[in-house]
Amino acid sequence: MESEKISSDVENYQVPALDRALTILELLALHPNGMRMRELADRLSFPPNSVFRITGVLEQRGYLFREGTDMRYRLSRKLLSLGYAAIGEDKLIQHSLEIMQQVRDGTQETVLVGVRADLQGVVLEQVASTQPVKFLVDPGTHFPLHTSAPGKVLVAFLPEAERESVLARIEYTRYTDQTLDSRSKFEAELRTVWETGYALDCGEQIEGLRCVGAPIFNHRGYPIAAIWVTGPSFRLSASALKPIGRELMEAAGRISQKFGYKLLPASAGSSSPAA
Repeated sequence: MESEKISSDVENYQVPALDRALTILELLALHPNGMRMRELADRLSFPPNSVFRITGVLEQRGYLFREGTDMRYRLSRKLLSLGYAAIGEDKLIQHSLEIMQQVRDGTQETVLVGVRADLQGVVLEQVASTQPVKFLVDPGTHFPLHTSAPGKVLVAFLPEAERESVLARIEYTRYTDQTLDSRSKFEAELRTVWETGYALDCGEQIEGLRCVGAPIFNHRGYPIAAIWVTGPSFRLSASALKPIGRELMEAAGRISQKFGYKLLPASAGSSSPAA
């Protein structure tokens, strides 16, 4: 009864400006190249004056910034710090960096760590490849869940109800011939990921780029982050991916232990995608 009363109170005390501000932030998260104020107003059907006031406050508080000749609004990295605090992973980089460097030294490829932000992944940190030709990405960069190795492990090991919610809301955009462009294809892939413990991306968003990723768990067995290796396909051959996957599982396990993880994923309340 008390929960019903709280729900009713929330409905009775909606704050339109706050709701619009959050909607603007969520839309900009899907557009890393930014959007103009008029585009925001038109896309969301919000009054331009309202968008002007809200974006002004968000910019003043450091959540947005404008750049370019057309003054496009983009998300700042301030939201990343809130994300760390929200899930208690402010020590994620601290716990991961040395292990990431060890993986990089072993594979000679770029190693990254990132988290899920609802329907997208976010890169938090990277250790650059020692090779002259390498793949680098700025921290804060978003990536699709259905086309990436880290995205796959971050979804595969979710609790069933949360995983179902994510699967129902993903837009299965097709980027290359290898893209898993439907829920059924993605779910089949997740079953394999759950069974093997690591995920592969063989040019599913960018041709010629391959990735291998493994999940990092907290003490509850929840997938709080992913660690992955990425590099060009001419170096990361199909035969090289499985050994790297096993190496990443071991590395991810060592990071997970720093967060108190001791249980197997299946024992920690995460049911198989096949269930």
